[in-house]
Amino acid sequence: MLIRAVPPLDLTYCTNIHPADGWASVHAALRRIGPALKARLSPASPFGIGLRLAAHEARELLEGHRLAEFRSFLDSEGLYVALINGFPYGHFHGAPVKTNVYAPDWRDGARVEYTLDLITILAALVPDGLDGGISTSPLSYKRWMASATHEDWEAATHNVVRVAERLVQVKRERGVFIHLDIEPEPDCLIETSDEMVAYVERWLRPVGAPRLARLLGIDADEARAHLDDHIQVCFDCCHFAVEYEEAAAALGRLRGAGLRIGRVQLSSALKVDLSAKADESAAVAARLRPFAESTYLHQVVEAQGRDLRRFVDLDVALDSAADPAARQWRIHFHVPLFMAAYDGLTSTQDYVRTVLDHVRAGDLTTHLEIETYTWDVLPPDLKVDVVDSIAREYEWVLSHIASSGHRPIGISEERR
Repeated sequence: MLIRAVPPLDLTYCTNIHPADGWASVHAALRRIGPALKARLSPASPFGIGLRLAAHEARELLEGHRLAEFRSFLDSEGLYVALINGFPYGHFHGAPVKTNVYAPDWRDGARVEYTLDLITILAALVPDGLDGGISTSPLSYKRWMASATHEDWEAATHNVVRVAERLVQVKRERGVFIHLDIEPEPDCLIETSDEMVAYVERWLRPVGAPRLARLLGIDADEARAHLDDHIQVCFDCCHFAVEYEEAAAALGRLRGAGLRIGRVQLSSALKVDLSAKADESAAVAARLRPFAESTYLHQVVEAQGRDLRRFVDLDVALDSAADPAARQWRIHFHVPLFMAAYDGLTSTQDYVRTVLDHVRAGDLTTHLEIETYTWDVLPPDLKVDVVDSIAREYEWVLSHIASSGHRPIGISEERR
């Protein structure tokens, strides 16, 4: 749905919540859930969904008449797609994902071909008057690049430029503006605003712009402008909160470097205040045990005064819960937005509120995407019906936005 603001805000949710394997399974979930959510949340106006497709699902959707048939389904149901999640290449539910979510990384041509497929799909789906965005991984998992060479960085950058070339061509040929949104994440090659800025200033512009200029037959300044337009940032509230990055500073740093925010992902992390008393810390660790599940990585960043200590996963961190120097943990676990506290644990919900305040105050981004995908691995007493769960997320976001006087509107109304 669109929110009346200047410019309008597109609010959607990411369908990576729905377990699926293969296009038929993805489409069945969307047929079951999409119209039900629209009827509940946006009965009189078009309702957006943030499409999640694995590489094999994207390839299947491009076969035969499936893409045209999918567009017809969306139109007939009053649904639309302006965002695609292109981060996980393969499966995302039902089996351990962990570090596989980052593979193949941006040094691998398979990542490029997958992303090019998503561009083709999104160019056929994005509504007139809206820009489209494809989120992607932060180049690689940091441990995979511990001994990275100049050639590794160059290969990743050249592959990003191959995608940028296609994005420029789509805009020229079809008038559809799509951006690739790099998503910083804990323990990844790009995990902070500083690292995002450093990548753009050290690699994307100086190495990527000349290459794009050669590919398109344009000068370097024009190529750099295209890169600044089409390579943007996916600002995931959970990830930046886990990194203890103050929202205003992180957003200011990115925008001050000339980077655009392609989307803000509305997501909360787990936050735990630890005690110097060993028995109290042990009790907190016991409450956290159900969250240390085997499907996803749950990186932990610990605050010890002004110092930060990092753990690759929650189960590793739990072995250090009794450290008397630890004061707070922030855990990469996308807990529901509406959950401020649970069984003595808290969330970074206030961080999301702060980011929403910045979004409402200016032209930070067009797109807001609810990205709580861990419903199936939450402790049992936090699980509810999927439609109810998603609806509660929307209601929490809309209640915060409504406090500023903004309200949902339909695409057709905005364009009269």
